[in-house]
Amino acid sequence: MKKIQMITPLVEMDGDEMTRILWKMIKDELIIPFVDLKTEYYDLGLVHRDETADQVTVDSANATKKYGVAVKCATITPNAKRMTEYNLHQMWKSPNGTIRSMLDGTVFRTPITIPSISPAVKFWKKPITIARHAYGDVYKSVDIRVEEPGVAKLVFEGESGKREEQIVHTFKGPGVLQGMHNTDASIRSFAHACFKYALDLKQSIWFATKDTIAKKYDGRFREIFEEVFAEYKDAFAAAGIEYFYTLIDDAVARVMRSEGGFIWACKNYDGDVMSDMISTAFGSLAMMTSVLVSPDGKYEYEAAHGTVTRHYYKHLQGEETSTNPIATIFAWSGAFRKRGELDNLPELVNYADQLEAACFDTLNEGIVTKDLANLMEGVTPQVKNSADFIAAIRERLEKR
Repeated sequence: MKKIQMITPLVEMDGDEMTRILWKMIKDELIIPFVDLKTEYYDLGLVHRDETADQVTVDSANATKKYGVAVKCATITPNAKRMTEYNLHQMWKSPNGTIRSMLDGTVFRTPITIPSISPAVKFWKKPITIARHAYGDVYKSVDIRVEEPGVAKLVFEGESGKREEQIVHTFKGPGVLQGMHNTDASIRSFAHACFKYALDLKQSIWFATKDTIAKKYDGRFREIFEEVFAEYKDAFAAAGIEYFYTLIDDAVARVMRSEGGFIWACKNYDGDVMSDMISTAFGSLAMMTSVLVSPDGKYEYEAAHGTVTRHYYKHLQGEETSTNPIATIFAWSGAFRKRGELDNLPELVNYADQLEAACFDTLNEGIVTKDLANLMEGVTPQVKNSADFIAAIRERLEKR
């Protein structure tokens, strides 16, 4: 069989632990036999990030800017325990945070649904896409452990010489202090990305903050969204979709009673939390797509879940694991589809479609990994280990 040709390479970002194992399985079984794979490879595994003082992460983001489409494996964001486990030189920042910041992107996450798994929320009939602002707020915050009584101040010193100062708190004893920020430019990019994505999907968009409490901080998000929406108002009307703003707590209540089928735009932390809630309520974290979209049209596809550490430790002990690879497969298929569209390669786009269809064929026949078995209705699940599950997908891909 002649392999499908590529023109422009994908930026390939390898990762950590069990997802790194799955990454190789997916390439060996589902990609390389069918595609003459071209990638510019970056090893974002924690060991190599430490060896390069995290320069490899920066290099991979710059490569994404150059080539336009990347696919990323899940990676470890180290904590104190990982510092010891991997004997790290320092506690490196989240690779995702670095890449998102450099691309100034918005993360869109959508559940992968199948008929045999009903959402935990009975009202939901259609997937809900989370649009997460991927810059700033708590993810770019600085904090201080206060050890004694004193005064905490928020100070801004402008280049013009203008100085603004506010007392944050007068401490009577020990405590903690945090400062965070965002920029008009990044918020504006977030708004444009959301409205463009809504028009692409022809879905309405909801946006929620807490501007009744954070009157200036969250209020600025609301103001900019309203300003930017004015540019898209006519296009939204023509598409029959709407932009809706509400408070974050009201949004949560409305979402739970909705039928789904819309995009929910969230600030950085809200999007982080709500995407996990949405994915779990629709079935599994391993059944959710994730794509980072920059304002100038660069794309980075990944799974929405982590590195599946518990399964990796079992794998190291020689135990068989049943780890769900679907979201990682869909990261690859999403990247191939976008690369095919940009390079005008219909065969590559069709391969991406057929790969996803083979996944659905496998799941709809009841062939699943352990995480999905107890969620299925109307189908007798056949639980497979990771390797056998991927082999089953290949078998169905070859029939297409």
